[in-house]
Amino acid sequence: MIISHLLGGLGNQMFQYSAGRALSLSHREQLKLDVSAYSGYRLHQGFELHRVFDCPAGIATGSDMRKVLGWRPANRLRKILSRAGLAKSGRDGRVVEPHPQYWPGLKDAPDNCYIVGYWLSEKYFADVADVIRGDFTFKPPMSGQNAGLADKIVGSTSVSLHIRRGDYATNPETNAAHGLCSLDYYRSAVRYVSEKIERPVFLVFSDDIEWSRRSLAIEFPCQFIDHNNGAESFNDMRLMSLCKHNIIANSTFSWWGAWLNPNPEKIVVAPRAWLADKSLVPDYDQFMKDLIPSTWTLL
Repeated sequence: MIISHLLGGLGNQMFQYSAGRALSLSHREQLKLDVSAYSGYRLHQGFELHRVFDCPAGIATGSDMRKVLGWRPANRLRKILSRAGLAKSGRDGRVVEPHPQYWPGLKDAPDNCYIVGYWLSEKYFADVADVIRGDFTFKPPMSGQNAGLADKIVGSTSVSLHIRRGDYATNPETNAAHGLCSLDYYRSAVRYVSEKIERPVFLVFSDDIEWSRRSLAIEFPCQFIDHNNGAESFNDMRLMSLCKHNIIANSTFSWWGAWLNPNPEKIVVAPRAWLADKSLVPDYDQFMKDLIPSTWTLL
């Protein structure tokens, strides 16, 4: 049995699921998800995978945890997370991500293991990419404004543009670590895409859509998407994935919106400044090579 520890918003959950799913397929083991970190979790929308997608992975029970780890998660979960900077595959089945770059050692994990990390690279699941795309088929039916917007997106040379603000803007510690994509980045990205395609139509997605309206000037047809809030915010990712091309923020949410875009000729632009504090990763250049697919463009 493979148990993947989940933490963070939907984009992070998708990376953690995908790494565990690929490992479970290569090891021919069942995948379970540890969602205990979402008890009392107040950020984002909590655990979303099962509400948004038909992922074939159950929730790990206390019995599952004891089977793999030999102890209940509540007793020692804090210790596991505090060791997130140290790779370890111990007698109790823990496999902890040693650093933010791609770590090939994950594939050598034991058949029964509990994996802890962010696993921010498609290299962890590239061999089963089609399976992952199938698992991440959006479950709730499209309706109302989203259905009409989807028709417009599919029928035009649509380009999604994501502006991530939220706690990146309001929390000083988060801002110091992650930073915000500059308006210069978005202007450069719009210019880059518009020089390569004809009649682009831009759709702007943001967790601060009013700031985006005030701050972003685009000389092409542009629509600001403001109706998917709270528990419906996943629909922004769904709409991004329908666009022909994508401009993403330093956000795993829009990373997945672009990755799920099936257009074989898609242009995806990503920010070179993914982190404000590059000292958070031991090798920033390698981190970016692992995070951003080679067919995407860094600006």
